[in-house]
Amino acid sequence: MPDLDIREIHLLRGPNIWANYPVLEAWVDLGSLKDASSEEIPGFNERLKSWLPGMIEHRCSVGERGGFFQRLDRGTYPAHILEHVTLELQTMAGHELGFGKARETCVEGLYKVIVRYLDEVVVQECLRSARELLLAAYSGGTFDVAAEVTRLQDVVDRNALGPSTKSIVDAAKERGIPWRRLQEGRSLIQLGLGVKQRRIWTAETDRTGAIAEYIAQNKELTRTFLKQAGVPVPEGRIVNDPDDAWDAAEDVGLPVVVKPTDANHGRGVFIDLNTREQVVEAFPQALKEGTGVMVERFIPGVDHRLLVVGSDMVAASRGDPAIVVGDGESTVVQLIESQLNSDPRRGELETCPWDKIDTVKWDPVILTDLQNQGYQPDSVPHDGERVLVARFANWAIDITDEVHPTVREHVVTAAKVAGLDIGGVDVVCADISKPLETQGGAIVEINASPGLLMHLKPAVGKVRPVGEAIINMLFPDGNGRIPVIGITGTHGKTTTTRLLAHLLKAAGKFLGVCHSDGLQFGERHAESKQGDRLFGSQGVLLHPWTEVAICETSAESIILEGMGYDHCQIGVVLNVGTDHLGLGYMETLEQMTKVKRCVVDVVLPGGTAVLNATDAHVAGMAEFSKGSVLFFSHDAENAVLTEHRKQGRNGVYVKDEAIYLAEGAAERCLIRLGDIGMPHTGHFAFQIDNILAAIGAAWAHGLGDEAMADGLRSFE
Repeated sequence: MPDLDIREIHLLRGPNIWANYPVLEAWVDLGSLKDASSEEIPGFNERLKSWLPGMIEHRCSVGERGGFFQRLDRGTYPAHILEHVTLELQTMAGHELGFGKARETCVEGLYKVIVRYLDEVVVQECLRSARELLLAAYSGGTFDVAAEVTRLQDVVDRNALGPSTKSIVDAAKERGIPWRRLQEGRSLIQLGLGVKQRRIWTAETDRTGAIAEYIAQNKELTRTFLKQAGVPVPEGRIVNDPDDAWDAAEDVGLPVVVKPTDANHGRGVFIDLNTREQVVEAFPQALKEGTGVMVERFIPGVDHRLLVVGSDMVAASRGDPAIVVGDGESTVVQLIESQLNSDPRRGELETCPWDKIDTVKWDPVILTDLQNQGYQPDSVPHDGERVLVARFANWAIDITDEVHPTVREHVVTAAKVAGLDIGGVDVVCADISKPLETQGGAIVEINASPGLLMHLKPAVGKVRPVGEAIINMLFPDGNGRIPVIGITGTHGKTTTTRLLAHLLKAAGKFLGVCHSDGLQFGERHAESKQGDRLFGSQGVLLHPWTEVAICETSAESIILEGMGYDHCQIGVVLNVGTDHLGLGYMETLEQMTKVKRCVVDVVLPGGTAVLNATDAHVAGMAEFSKGSVLFFSHDAENAVLTEHRKQGRNGVYVKDEAIYLAEGAAERCLIRLGDIGMPHTGHFAFQIDNILAAIGAAWAHGLGDEAMADGLRSFE
């Protein structure tokens, strides 16, 4: 058996016994290192501290800066160290997180290592890298930390949410809006639940129509529509060949722009062309980037990108050209590398505001601009001579507060004419603080799914809360939540779930229900063996018509996957038994109680925990509810229930062969036991608790007495 053998990895994607957010739980066999205390291994602590000096910030259980290093010096064991190294590697890769645990199981040498994560692929790679680093540290070997961190940063760039999507998700979390990534490695996000959900893909939403995208991509169509709407645009037309391009250039007047009819991000756009040779040479290069070519009058001035969200312009950035200054010795390539590409703001990672200038595979537009200035890549500019390298390279300066009101109106109109709910509108003018009409400025392009990074990380000026603006557009009111009712216990979950669903039909809402027998959407049933697992809960919350979700939540789901909902309005716990002991190394009733308690832990402050007063393990969960508590019991004299009622709180119980609802001392009869349709006597007496739990949840949801009684009579 290898040392630090990672036997299993469980991604707990929802609330779990460790935290109310996603964590990775790895089952790690320490092997021969199970008794290896850090202070006993020569040079181990020194190697680890020198390789990962940032762990000085880990407070650990000591509770102060340097706490983890104190633990190392006093002596700690591999599972605990693996936890901290994994967290540190995530931080160095760009995901700064602090929650972790290491817990021994009932199997000697087998530990659970738990760490919080932001991305599933990233955390698993960091865990494996942490293992290799520790093995090197224990053996006295070497480990190239810098190279490994570079690799992990690439993993983040390829898999984690990009800055645009993350800004929207962060704004959603700030509003308490639930969210879920729908496809690993993609920025496809569900915001909100059921009938109240919305979806985004980077800066596109579920209401960004294909027609709007087509219009925005088709430059000639965009120009025509905007002109008809009274928005300033440059004169121009589609051209068929190089000769036609020159004819169009003569018609609109030099200088001109030659660009693809349907490209984006400035690809294939040749500007400020003044000669027939330049226009003819630009035509085939532009055609490579699109399905057609158009020629427009060149608008002198500065490039600006204005972001429109809904009916508002929410941010604006000025794009400065990338320029190098000659020293009389260096070539253009050398100047680009030393003066531009050396800037830390340039890079291949999505978190970099600017792209590096590729001096191997040259952009034809850059080469053309250089040639028009009389340069080649190997030319040596004179000392102090300025050379324009790229016109669209530096979206750097926030100018949101400078935009003239009429320009704001024009760009909102432009986005609306195209049909975009989110759009990046490119404006060229000399002074953005003045009307376009007075200076010959114009809107030259509209972009669907615009990048947000320039507004989130400007080089100069204010950071703009563009993610918040998008969330406010998507959710003008509320937090996108629907009532979620979570039901757990050792016995009776499915019956209680089905009965509750039957009762709540009277509320007239579309129900999404999941349990061990399958899924239910309204009146339609779908078989599934995963109905009581994460799959089932996520399914009913994904369904676009679900107005109320009722989710049976099994021990397997909580222990091995996490729950499929982050919060619930009502959390029901029926009982805690021994049936699932041993699952996931949960060996005691106390441990299983913590598992079942997860449903109570996520009850919203305005919600209700519905708990079995006759089960001591369940009754003790009341103190963990952030909402109110409703106890149920088949014994009206139960001490927990009695004390609860003395405090003026609600309960459901059996008395005199009837079910009663109590609000403090006041009580009322809901229904006689003999009138209930489902079997509940003799061998079926155990069903009483399930009935009481369903009534408690229905009552907490707001269902009236008559509707509950009618439902109990008709359920079979």
